[in-house]
Amino acid sequence: MKRALIVAPSWIGDTIMAQPLFARLCARHPGLHLDALAPRWVAPVLHRMAEIRDVIDSPFGHGQLSLKTRWRLARQLAAGGYDAVYVLPNSLKSALVPWLAGIPQRVGFTGESRYGLINVRHDLDKQALPLMVERFMQLAETPGTPPRKPIPYPRIHSSPEDRQRTLVELDLSKPERVVAFCPGAEYGPAKRWPTAHFATLARQLAAQGCAIWLFGSPKDHAVAEEIAQLAPGLCRNLCGATTLGQAVDLLALADLVVCNDSGLMHVAAALDRPIVALYGSSSPGFTPPLSDRADIISLNLDCSPCFKRECPLGHLDCLNKLMPERVLAHCRKWISP
Repeated sequence: MKRALIVAPSWIGDTIMAQPLFARLCARHPGLHLDALAPRWVAPVLHRMAEIRDVIDSPFGHGQLSLKTRWRLARQLAAGGYDAVYVLPNSLKSALVPWLAGIPQRVGFTGESRYGLINVRHDLDKQALPLMVERFMQLAETPGTPPRKPIPYPRIHSSPEDRQRTLVELDLSKPERVVAFCPGAEYGPAKRWPTAHFATLARQLAAQGCAIWLFGSPKDHAVAEEIAQLAPGLCRNLCGATTLGQAVDLLALADLVVCNDSGLMHVAAALDRPIVALYGSSSPGFTPPLSDRADIISLNLDCSPCFKRECPLGHLDCLNKLMPERVLAHCRKWISP
């Protein structure tokens, strides 16, 4: 195999967890030219993976069919001369374009009756492969053969030159010690630690000489601004003020990252930053931060994980009762007084 294509997931964290698969494919096929088809909001993390040569824009929103656009994209891919494609999402639509493009080997899990579209089919055993990263790694092997273990942690890169350029572009200077907060969660509010708790933690860490930078998308700006107002003068709200690539570079500078279960949590893990990860409605049993330097905090209440976007009981105890003092104790493991 000389040329292969990845159909990437639509979530940043999922795409990060696919990187060990890319490394495995390149190891199995020396000199492999590996491209990715990905939504534009995911592309920046793919550009930070050494295995990916080029990223092709996937112009489709969530659930969008757009048959004419898919046909035009298929013609573009057909000209790429790919020997194989690895379809990471399990939806029917994600397998349609590779099939229309006539790529000979179309690898993926069976899912959504894709029997004609996926011709190298893997059957998913959720008990044997509980982690998403394991499921992605399965696709590198012959169907029926388990993935090789141990599975390496995902890795993305940020060079010193990248980091310095981003500091200049954003008119920032690196504080002596900086703690990154990632207070958003794209999935929904049931994964977000309360702003008042983040603000209390900000005040406690600032008392130890730490600068606090807040990261997230434009959707997270209001949440981050509330934290900044509750901890006056202590936080720099960068939510929506950076590109994803710039956020990668700034997170690479962080001495510690405190985050909800979110895409930026996986970015920080792939940058090998110390992490304190806060879990409420979701579970670290499927998509944990893959790092030896990650502390996972969960109250493990009887009602969690519920995997809901909003608390079905209306109290969000799984996060409201996770007090800042407990989180601070974990932060002190990584931040000396």
